[in-house]
Amino acid sequence: MTRVVFAMSALIISLILLVSGNAFLNTLLGLRLNIDQFSTATIGWVLVFYSVGFVVGTLYADRVIRRAGHIRAFAAFSALLACATLIYPMAVEPYLWSALRVVSGFAMAGLMIIVESWFSASATNRNRATLFAVYQVVFFIAVAGGQLLINLGNPADFMLFSLAAILISAALIPLSITRMEAPAIGPSIRVGFPAIYEVAATGLAGAILCGMLITGFYTMGPVYASQIGLPMDRISYFMAGSILAAMILAWPIGMLCDRFDRRRIMLITSLVAGVASFATAFLGQLMPALVLFTSALFVGLTAAIYPIAVAITNDRMESNQIVGASTTLLLAYGIGSCIGPVAGALMMDRLGPGGLFLGNSLMLFLLAGYVSNRIRHTTDVPVEDQEAFVMTTPEVAVGMAEMDPRNDENAITMDDIDGDLVGKHGY
Repeated sequence: MTRVVFAMSALIISLILLVSGNAFLNTLLGLRLNIDQFSTATIGWVLVFYSVGFVVGTLYADRVIRRAGHIRAFAAFSALLACATLIYPMAVEPYLWSALRVVSGFAMAGLMIIVESWFSASATNRNRATLFAVYQVVFFIAVAGGQLLINLGNPADFMLFSLAAILISAALIPLSITRMEAPAIGPSIRVGFPAIYEVAATGLAGAILCGMLITGFYTMGPVYASQIGLPMDRISYFMAGSILAAMILAWPIGMLCDRFDRRRIMLITSLVAGVASFATAFLGQLMPALVLFTSALFVGLTAAIYPIAVAITNDRMESNQIVGASTTLLLAYGIGSCIGPVAGALMMDRLGPGGLFLGNSLMLFLLAGYVSNRIRHTTDVPVEDQEAFVMTTPEVAVGMAEMDPRNDENAITMDDIDGDLVGKHGY
């Protein structure tokens, strides 16, 4: 396994540079708009267009890749994203920035498809589970690390935008000179929304709501932190800590999901995350230090709702439908992500900074009520018949469905990996 990871070092370095630069940029944009005193609603509307572009990219960017090839497409998408990054500080104008966010989202979706298809092509029956874990850990750490770069300058200056563009452009270098053979991208297969709703309505609801809440937090979280008076270094810790919490809490939630009914795990997760979000709404200006903990708990638990939703859906699908169903749930998440930032911004505009988390808690309690109702009126899947749980997130699932360890009957189990992060139970 070490040999495989070493052989893929160029790809991993490109991934780190790309993801950290893009995550850094996403936080920087919210802070810059807030500094320039745009209304919270305007900030939400501008930033949501990234999700729109990303969803469109997941549907159509593969056509560019098939036409130009992986390396040339990677160069084109990187250049497009870097150019958009450098244009932002030239004119802080909402309509221009909205268009740039669409371009950025589309380019980033294409870049992630390229990187992830390379990872998928390197996966074998023996290393698939571990490689899947390495990918996700690298992704989470890169996103969290990108938040800390905010401390290197003033968001009102050009320098931080230049730094983000440098990171995105530098991602070109390792992948452009790699000797790895470019993989083929097959056509995507989907199981329609009606089919999923009929057999796994809870999974569909969880995917949409997770997209709303997580994307809403990633886009409006820095604005919230700025409005409650956190200094710049605390804002970076606020965002980085929440992202790392999602990675840390994934392990115990994954184990619980393989030992108990998953809808009940989603119910409990939603309730606890709702309480954490409610507490964050009121502690923001009273006890800012404690907010770092409550917000991290909210994000960590809410992020787990998506993989639980995927597992609930897969439990009720035929084995040949798992990839298609996962692709459709990813689209459902994307639809939710186009709603979350605007809804969060409107709540903040009406109720103040804490409105973001009040709205989040309300949605989580509504999800808990819906799941509870479904549990009472529909039959559970016996624990012994559940598919193996795999912890994943939509941000690392654009092109990774084929690498999902559930696609391999001989995937490594936890008994085979002593101390490894992912196996039959996920991580």
